Amino acid sequence: MVRLLRREHCSLVVRDAAGNVTLYHKQGVRDLEDLLDHAPATLRGAELADKVVGKAAAGMMVVGGVRQIYAEVMSRLALPLLDGAGISYSFGQLVDHIVIAKGDDRCPLEKIVGPCQTAEEVVATLRAHFNKMKQIRDENTLCKQH
Repeated sequence: MVRLLRREHCSLVVRDAAGNVTLYHKQGVRDLEDLLDHAPATLRGAELADKVVGKAAAGMMVVGGVRQIYAEVMSRLALPLLDGAGISYSFGQLVDHIVIAKGDDRCPLEKIVGPCQTAEEVVATLRAHFNKMKQIRDENTLCKQH
């Protein structure tokens, strides 16, 4: 799975409990969000290879029931959630926190979920944030149409 992640330049590789392997290419946690919302059975008992796992992604993986994770880059902030859920993990590089690609600033999602104590809180906080962002985009679209 790690070879696939690297060779196919994807963001996420999932081997579900039945052994089916699927490649994903969306940025950030969008693929995990889609899977939680539309195909949660895909995550239950799955093995994942991901480019970047921060606290936000870890929370989604815990709620999804993932069994094992490899991350090219993993944030130390993700470890308590993964350890608490008994999820096996490995990584290429362990960092104090995830930074955005350009600059030294922390990942916005990692900031948003920073205060969360449980994976369920992480997912609820992310859903509220995503819904708010969608509402803002929808309002902006309406304003442009008038």
